[in-house]
Amino acid sequence: MRHRLSGRKLNRTSAHRKAMFANMAVSLLKHEQIVTTVPKAKELRRIADRMITLGKRGNLHGRRQAASFLRDDVIVRKVFDTLAERYKERPGGYTRVLRAGFRYGDSAPMAVIELVDRDPEAKGAEDRARLEAAEDVAEVE
Repeated sequence: MRHRLSGRKLNRTSAHRKAMFANMAVSLLKHEQIVTTVPKAKELRRIADRMITLGKRGNLHGRRQAASFLRDDVIVRKVFDTLAERYKERPGGYTRVLRAGFRYGDSAPMAVIELVDRDPEAKGAEDRARLEAAEDVAEVE
């Protein structure tokens, strides 16, 4: 019996699961929308909402807790500055999971997980900046 046990194991060791969700949380907070399987998306929702709640608290202890989990200073800064300000009036539920059909290879149910009231410009902004920088270098040469 699984009484009082929360969270999905996803057929992974605990270390693998922790690292995977840390990476997925950073990607979600950076791009504000990612595509993954439905069970992973539902589990990631808990983690992402917790990180944004830490950002809304705004104290040093919360910042250190977020930095300990996310391991990315740029994303921690985004959570505590941009996202905390965006969701200051919302009492929770910062993410939504939308089903997106089935994966071709193994028919796994897919989902899009995104931040509510997301910034559409955030998705792919890093790639656009990299391409613009490469074009500027090419023009100089």
